[in-house]
Order: sequence, then structure tokens, then C-alpha cells
Amino acid sequence: MPKPKPKPKPKQKRKAARASMADRADRHLLYEASVQDTAAELEFVSETFEALTGRRLVSLREDFCGTTNTACAWVRSGSDHQAIAVDLDADVLAWGRAYHVAALSARQSTRLAIIEGDVLEVETEPVDAVLAMNFSYYLFTSRDWLRSYFKRARAALVDDGILFLDAFGGYDAHRELEERTEYDDFTYVWDQASFDPINHFMTCRIHFEFPDGSELQSAFEYHWRLWTLPEIRELLLEAGFSSATVYWEGTDEETGEGDGIYSPSESGDADAGWICYIIARR
Repeated sequence: MPKPKPKPKPKQKRKAARASMADRADRHLLYEASVQDTAAELEFVSETFEALTGRRLVSLREDFCGTTNTACAWVRSGSDHQAIAVDLDADVLAWGRAYHVAALSARQSTRLAIIEGDVLEVETEPVDAVLAMNFSYYLFTSRDWLRSYFKRARAALVDDGILFLDAFGGYDAHRELEERTEYDDFTYVWDQASFDPINHFMTCRIHFEFPDGSELQSAFEYHWRLWTLPEIRELLLEAGFSSATVYWEGTDEETGEGDGIYSPSESGDADAGWICYIIARR
């Protein structure tokens, strides 16, 4: 008798390739972990506001709010704190609603208003402070355009209100370069991809790199004008603000690095890179 033919072996299912760390990453969480420090920022804003006005900060508007991280942190930090968050990007606002707003209590959420709109056009109730942080206003690349925003921000303030801005510069800001900062489970890459010395237009990107070798390239991209501090201050005064003061970071004597303490100053150090605040009183 002929031998029976052997039965074919069942085909083994291929194991699906495991997704890389970059594939699994959430760019908004990475941004917040590497760029934002809402506790330190809001401490500076509230303490400076009280020092200048003699009263507590209660209401603020976060322009270019992105994920609403700062606005939500503000309403969580005080039982009477109120915030308005304004941004044009519907997708990012939706992420913020799902991640930050959903984590608020019912009472806290009643003290937060989210507006999908253009900061040059929105009409809101007057607030104690307007915040335009993370250099977001650098997207206004002409004097007229930036002055228009400053006028709108001033109109959104109560009589003794304050506009809070940050700014960056230094001779490295004029270079095309990449800077890497390592965190526990990723590396943050700041990429100054292009800079034009004639008009100060620049393209900046944020990338993230992971221990498994994967990368999240161009997670964020910005097309900005690198404004100088004299230009910003002049435009604030032209927009009607009564004063525009630079708050410069002090230096730690032991490390030679910034100490995280910002004070009013009319002169600064010619550092390779610096970040400061600008405080404009209505």
C-alpha cells in the first residue's frame, strides 16, 4: 500500500510587527512635557500681576491656547479662577477637550470658555490678563499685523489689565541649528531649519526621538518672524499700552545658567540664547 500523503502543516500566523515608540507617541503630550510648565508660568503671571496692580489675578485669556493646557490649569488652581481659551485649530482644541477639559470637575468647567476663532477677530468679556506664550505671536510677520494683534489684546483687558508675552533671542537664534534635550523616554529636538537675516523670517520645527531608534519628525512646524525686543516694545506702545517692560532672567552664580527668576530690567546679557517675559500694562 502506498503511504498516505502527509497532511500539510497549518500555516503559522505572522506576528504583527510591534509599533514603534514614535508610532505610539502622542505629539501633544510630548509637547506639553517638553515645552510647557504651567505651574511655573502661572505662578509668575499671578505674582507679577498682584505686585503691579495690588490685587489678585482672577480672570485670564489664553491666546493661541492649543490644547488649553494653561487655561485648564488656571481654573483648577483656584475656586474663583476664570479662563477663556482661544485658538484657530479645531483638531487641537478637540484634543484639549478630550484630555484636559474632560478632567475638570463640573464646577471648574463652568469657569472655562473655549473659543475656536481668530485672536484678531474674537470679542470676549474683559479679563485681568491676556497670555500669548511660547512665542506664538511671532506668526504675525509685519509691524502692522503684530500691532493689530496688540491692539486687540489691549481691548480685551480691564482698565488695569496686563498682557503677558514671552520672547526669545540671542546670537544662536540667527543660526540654522538643532538642539537636543533628553528626557526619560524621549529626546526633544528644536530645529531652526531656516533663517533669513534680511527679513528675520524663520522656519522652526520640533522633532522627537525615541530609545528604540524611531523618530517623530516635524511634529510641529512654525513659520515666524524673529522679532527683537525693541521692536516688540515699540509696537506695544504704539498699540496704546502705557508701558512695556522686559523681565530678564537672573543668573545662578554656581552654574552660570539661568536661575528661573525674572525681574524688570533695561539691560540684558549678550547670551547665545535667552528667553524673557514682556509685561505690557494697559
